[in-house]
Parts: sequence; structure tokens; C-alpha cells
Amino acid sequence: MIYEQQGLRPPVVGMVGAGQLARMTCQAAISLGIGFRVLAETPADSAALVCAGTVTGDYTALPDLLAFARECDVLTFDHEHVPGEHLAALEKAGAGQNGPAVRPGRAALRYTQDKLAMRERLRALGLPCPRHAPVTDLAGVSACAADWGWPVVLKAVTGGYDGRGVWVCGTPEEAAAVLAHPVAVFAEEHVAFDAELAALVARSPHGQAAAYPVVQTVQRGGVCHEVLAPAPGLAAGRAREAQRMALELAAELGVTGLLAVELFARPGDLLINELAMRPHNSGHWTIEGARTSQFEQHLRAVLDLPLGDPWMAAPQVAMANVFGAGTGTASPDIYPRFEHVMAADPGVKVHLYGKQVRPGRKIGHVTVLGSDMAGLRARARRAASYLGTGEEDQ
Repeated sequence: MIYEQQGLRPPVVGMVGAGQLARMTCQAAISLGIGFRVLAETPADSAALVCAGTVTGDYTALPDLLAFARECDVLTFDHEHVPGEHLAALEKAGAGQNGPAVRPGRAALRYTQDKLAMRERLRALGLPCPRHAPVTDLAGVSACAADWGWPVVLKAVTGGYDGRGVWVCGTPEEAAAVLAHPVAVFAEEHVAFDAELAALVARSPHGQAAAYPVVQTVQRGGVCHEVLAPAPGLAAGRAREAQRMALELAAELGVTGLLAVELFARPGDLLINELAMRPHNSGHWTIEGARTSQFEQHLRAVLDLPLGDPWMAAPQVAMANVFGAGTGTASPDIYPRFEHVMAADPGVKVHLYGKQVRPGRKIGHVTVLGSDMAGLRARARRAASYLGTGEEDQ
């Protein structure tokens, strides 16, 4: 399509995947006045419920991907699971006159799809990350434990997210139980840290870059529950160091679009833990809390438009994720709880993802802006808890 032969209409961005990230990117695309399409697995996917340009297909099937791409000027992603060989085929198709640009490309996405390759690349670049080693058997894990001590963390090389694919093994027996599964893993030292941080940056094809304030993420069971912006108590020098590492990585890996760098903060240093090349849970606060949301910024970046101002719209922002209630507690119908939440705190901004409510499932988030982080956190937690369970978390 290529902008209907150079500029006769707004471009069309296609996003492979139709989860909540695509849903919120669709909202940003509407404001920009660009075309936006999603490749959804089912019509019930979060973005498919709100996006007019929804195509149902299988992201693991190359014919479905190629057919979807033909109607787009730029192709991007709301997850990292498109097979590498399909990414290569999409890039080859995009090299033609009427094919879409693939952003980010296969070479960059490899480092989010293969966590061991990511660790090796970080080490080659001289960037700090936890000590790690490839392992295939218990003898290999035990050798790592002899150097690092127990517990040892085993991580799936591919496919893990939100705490899945990560096992903290305190004994050889626990490691043997993980190794019994048919999943390729590598070993990593168990890191004692003070806080978990995230540095979110954007980069365009011609190399313009922008960095958001570094945030603290509050994790429970490997799942993000809260995001605090800017990270409370983080020294300015350490925040700049986190941003510098994220910007350097975006350039070195050839990222186009957003790059989220998750970090462990220890008393004397920062260690890079994970990478994501798409909008990220650590950046949802930017919808109200920054002058340019991460979703608009991602679209600007992949379209090679000038990037927006990433700075904060308020001194501090707290975001809390909304989770489905446990079995036998509150009704799964969230809407009746709006009246209580909105009347109790008119400053709370509610975002729901249109997902079927299941126990423990992330179904939305709330955001609160102000200047007192302790108070903001309490307000956000109360609202998120009531929406998810019908009870306020004090």
C-alpha cells in the first residue's frame, strides 16, 4: 500500500495480536487519525471488541500473516511470539514496492524471543545483567550453584512472561523437577535487590529517541501489581544511568518503536532483567500521566514521525492493575462497581480491557495523579481492589 502511493491518505498500521496493548494502541490511533488494524486470534480478543479494522487469523500461520500485512503500511506487534522464520518472510515481502515495513524487525525481536540470546548480547555489549549459564542437566545446575549458591533461578529460553517460565530452585531436587519438563532452560543467579525498575524509551527509524521517567514496578509472584512514577527514592544519577542503558540498547539492537528495560536495583548497581519491544505494563500510567502516552509514542516511532514529549503531566503517578476475583467471591460483573469507585474518588481513571473475568487474570488498571506518592498508592490500590473483588484493599 505504502500510503496509497506516497501520501494520498493517512497510513495504516497493523498490529499482530489483539490483547489490551493493541486495544489501547487503537485508542491512540483514533486520536492521530491514522488507519489501524489488528490480527486477532478470536473476535472476543480485547482489541477486537473495539477496533473496526479487525482481522481474525493465526499469527503462527504465514499465509494469515502475509494476507494481513498486504493491507498495512507498517506492521508492528503487541507480543513477541510470531515465529522468527515468519518475521523473515514478512520482511522479505516488505522489501517490495508495496510491502509493509516491519517494526521492530526480526533482528531486534530475537532478543525478546530468546532470553539466553538476550543475556549473551547484553554481556557482549558490556551491560550489567545477572550471572547466567546454559544448562541441560542437573550437573550443570549444580555447577552453577557451587559458584553462586542456592537458590538458582531456572528460566525458559522462550515463551515465558508474567512470572511464567521462571522457577526459583532452592535444592537440587527442585531443579531436577523443572528439568524433567520438556522445556529448554538456562540457569541464572538469584539476585537480592532493593527494588524493580523499568526504563521505557522510544526510537524511530531515523534514530530519534525519547526516554520516559524511570518507574518502580511492584511485583507479586512475578506479576506486576503497581507502577510508581517516577520511582520513589531513586537518585537522579541512577535514573539517568537506567535511561542511558535503555537508549544504548535501543540503538545497538536496532529497535524501532518502544523498548521497555526491566531492571533490578541493588545498593551499588543496576542489573538488566528483561526486555520488551512493544508497549508495556510499566508504561500504562502514561495515558494520563505523561504528555505523550506510550501508545501514541509507539505509533509515532513506527511511522517515523517526530516523537512526542515523554515527560510527566503531574509530579507523581500511581497505577494499579485490576485482577479478577477469586472463585466464590465477587460477581464478575465489574460495571456496577463503577458508581462506588467514581463517587469515592473522582480523580481515579479507570481502564478496563474487555476481558472475561477469571480469578487472578489482569483485566484492567487504574491511574491516579498527584504529589503524595503514599496517598496516591493507597487510592489506586483501593480502587483496583474494589473493581476486582468488590472490597477495598486498605
